[in-house]
Amino acid sequence: MTSVNPGKIRNVALLSHSGAGKTSLSEAMLYSAGILGRMGRVDEGTTASDYDPDEVKKKISINLTPIPLGWKDFKINAVDTPGYADFAGEVLAALRVCEAAIIVVAASSGVEVGTEQSWKYCEAKKMPRFIFINKMDRENVSFQRVMDSLHSHFGNRCVAIEIPIGTFKDFKGVVDLVNMKAYAGTPAAEIPVPEELKAEINTLRDKLLESVAETDDALIEKYLGGEEISHEELVAALNSAILTGELAPVLCGSALTNTAIDLLCEDICEYLPSPLDRPCQTAEGGDIKVDAEAPLSVLVYKTSADPYVGKMTYLRVLTGTLHSNSQVWNINKNAPERVGQLFSLRGKTQETVNAIGPGDMGAVAKLTVTATGDTLGIQGHTALLSGFEMPAPSYKVAVFPKSKADVDKLGNALTRLSEEDLTLQVHRDPDTGETIAAGLGETQLEVMAERMGRKFGVVVDLAAPRVPYRETILGAASADYKHKKQSGGHGQYGHVVIKVEPGHGIEFVDAVVGGSVPRNFIPAVEKGVRESAHEGPMAGYPLVDIKVTLVDGSYHPVDSSEMAFKIAAAGALRKGLSEAQPILLEPMENMRIIVPKDYMGAVIGDLNTKRAQVQGMDNEDDESVIIAQAPLGEVQHYAIDLKSITQGRGHFKMEFAHYQQVPAHITQKLVADRQAQLEAEKT
Repeated sequence: MTSVNPGKIRNVALLSHSGAGKTSLSEAMLYSAGILGRMGRVDEGTTASDYDPDEVKKKISINLTPIPLGWKDFKINAVDTPGYADFAGEVLAALRVCEAAIIVVAASSGVEVGTEQSWKYCEAKKMPRFIFINKMDRENVSFQRVMDSLHSHFGNRCVAIEIPIGTFKDFKGVVDLVNMKAYAGTPAAEIPVPEELKAEINTLRDKLLESVAETDDALIEKYLGGEEISHEELVAALNSAILTGELAPVLCGSALTNTAIDLLCEDICEYLPSPLDRPCQTAEGGDIKVDAEAPLSVLVYKTSADPYVGKMTYLRVLTGTLHSNSQVWNINKNAPERVGQLFSLRGKTQETVNAIGPGDMGAVAKLTVTATGDTLGIQGHTALLSGFEMPAPSYKVAVFPKSKADVDKLGNALTRLSEEDLTLQVHRDPDTGETIAAGLGETQLEVMAERMGRKFGVVVDLAAPRVPYRETILGAASADYKHKKQSGGHGQYGHVVIKVEPGHGIEFVDAVVGGSVPRNFIPAVEKGVRESAHEGPMAGYPLVDIKVTLVDGSYHPVDSSEMAFKIAAAGALRKGLSEAQPILLEPMENMRIIVPKDYMGAVIGDLNTKRAQVQGMDNEDDESVIIAQAPLGEVQHYAIDLKSITQGRGHFKMEFAHYQQVPAHITQKLVADRQAQLEAEKT
């Protein structure tokens, strides 16, 4: 596809609740544009945008997928996005490079959780949007019922500009309320306006005129004065209201039967903004407007890692023109980058292009230093573009390679996958030694594991991370331990007397007088104490906050050695700790939970079952905020629990607060479980 005037480009993100039909809609748009000779189906795994093996297997979108198509003299870059909340990072990346969105709503389901979230994303970015009511060919659907649901959730900004002609098997087309024309069939052909719909059409046309007029001072005067609003005035005011977000037009159709999809493409070109209408923000908060004459400025919005093809980098050009086989400057890395052959991607189809113009999208393979969120341009002449704000991970798993051969490849595979998905974070837990992967939900991390096996040949198991418990003491005790061994030749002799008590960290104090323990053996005693502190007396967890004082001991002039005193110190510490009221400590997490008000009681009730301490409640817009502290061991899977309780409407943040004592009845179970685990590791 050749370079297009940016005023003729429409970059549109397709959003919805999972299953509302975004992918089928993108397929119908490709078919209507003449790019596909036959429409694929999601349940058969044959669509252009859901081509990834994980998407075909699960029958859901997992990745954002650009779907460019030509429509008359326009170019529409539709970006199909996942509807599943675990893959919200892909949605946010798509919104970052699009000027508008289409929120797809299933006529059979109405407004769902994903619909609400899609609306919130658009509101946060002040994104112009359409609402497309899909599946009008389904049984027992009602256009008016969906409109009522839209109004109750999002207000009167949702205004119909189309109404359906018939429903279920009788659904055959739509009436355009702006042009007051009826269309039926595929492709859409004009037909007489059905007589039985004229009363409804007139009512909704009046609502449309009133809604549009309210956004324009001149038009509201004409409307209230009884003057006729011309078609040109209506279209101009509607365009302006869409751009500012004052109105969200509602259209309808059926993607599976390809009914009214060509009309949707027409309306995208007619009403939604071009790249010229919405500037992009710089990292410093300024604006960059699309301009062919300005220095090159390119935003990287996605990276795909493939062991065979290499790294594929998805680009959006803002200013200037990016050419194949050229050199650019990575502003973030302050390094040059060689650009090879450019592509226009449509699902897995790659079409080579010589250049990508301002406002347009494309891709390039095998960049070396560039990552998602980077700005490419000209050294000294290109401003750094604002990066991506991604939701913080809320669900963690420990990743274990199944074989020794996979151990060496594990780190590289996880690094490559975290480059693809900015919501995926990987680190090694210094307390437990486990490799931890953190993301937005269980499904996302399951997909991560499957991709590791398929793409990089690393087979892994996922498990709940071990909780980094600690041990300490409440009391004080003295301990005497003598290590004595004789087996011919030099023997072993070390004798220490210590006092253990609560302290800060692991403290060691030398209080020996009179040389009962020679000075040269004191460091060995300290080393024995510190090494033994890695395993507490109750369950083998690391010790914290103890003070060990060496008060006395004895030695043998021939048999004493550093090793003997080290062993004696370890023995004395174990003996002293067991008599100093040892206790188990657990990590406590600060939690900030945001839920709709209707769910607050259920959420607090659930927190009470998790030994959480609710510390406060507040209101934030139309939602409730709960501040609490809870033991990490009880809330490791809270992302799943909260999703279940709130039907996906709640979200939370969690961070480490402090350690506190585990209740006695729970300590017994934890100690028993830990001892069983340690025994299993020995066998």
